[in-house]
Amino acid sequence: MATLAPAGDFRTSYRADMTIFPTRGSRLALWLGLALVAASPLVFGRYELGLLINIGIMGIAALGLNILVGFTGQISIGHAAFFGFGAFASAYAHDTWHIPVVLCIPLAGIATALVGLVFGAPAARLKGLYLAIATLAAQFILEDFFARAQWFTGGVAGRITEPFALFGWVADREESFLYVVLAWVILMFLGAANLLRTRDGRALVAVRDHYLSAEMMGINLAYYRTLSFGIASFYAGIAGALYAHYLLFVSVEAFNILFSIQFLGMVIIGGLGSVMGSLMGAAFMVLLPEVVQAGADALAGSAIDHALKLGASISFLREMAVGAAIILFLIFEPDGLAHRWRLIKAYWKLYPFSH
Repeated sequence: MATLAPAGDFRTSYRADMTIFPTRGSRLALWLGLALVAASPLVFGRYELGLLINIGIMGIAALGLNILVGFTGQISIGHAAFFGFGAFASAYAHDTWHIPVVLCIPLAGIATALVGLVFGAPAARLKGLYLAIATLAAQFILEDFFARAQWFTGGVAGRITEPFALFGWVADREESFLYVVLAWVILMFLGAANLLRTRDGRALVAVRDHYLSAEMMGINLAYYRTLSFGIASFYAGIAGALYAHYLLFVSVEAFNILFSIQFLGMVIIGGLGSVMGSLMGAAFMVLLPEVVQAGADALAGSAIDHALKLGASISFLREMAVGAAIILFLIFEPDGLAHRWRLIKAYWKLYPFSH
């Protein structure tokens, strides 16, 4: 008698339920995606590679914020300040102590995590609007520190950084630095995915879902809320260090409150509580202004431009599109791109019986 294979989503153990890549198709898609990104310098120019690099860097930072906001239920409006601290910390460590850049990047992440723990400790006992105000204060405190601590940031003049180098190989161009960012993206995303499979990761989710029930189960709310701030800051520090050694220059003005709002937009658009959604949201936020700018350039001087009398206001479409995208996603797709992608996969998995 022939045996019938299980149909649908059939899992018999918790380990199987928490598998990062549950199907052979998902694993093949992962390897295919990595191969395409690795081969992109053979096809794309410096502009396109620069976009890929920015997506990877912003994706790492957005993932850290998603661990704090999406998985733990906290809020932070100061993520850009920690991103900037990691950038300055890596440049400072290399210039002052002549530590190789390959070691400065993780050291910057650790230093930023310690700073995040300092701000996260008092904020761990706050929630809602009060927590948002506390993280906003952290943003302005660090911004003021950047402007005044010339020994650390170079002040208003900024700080010049050195390119990534390893055993004589120097990543001073987009074609080479892409592989540095790709390696860190793989490392950080695998780390986050595996963190959520651990006891601590499940505790973070429990704090988000119902903190009173989590506390009754013996979960230390203050500890895990503070830990989530430290982890989010570590990811921001790593991303900031990569950003500094990619641009080879860091400026105080770059890490303002608007940058923090953009990070929140990445998390919202990508999907709260989704590891892959963080990268999807970062890609959306990086590519959206470029698409809008291309459309604005095409409209400039055209009949539509003259009919609507847009004139110079077309140039502001780039900034307006980001805010409009966040509002539209909150209204029509509150679960983000990751949720929509899951629905698309489920539809085709059971097609033509998708209902």
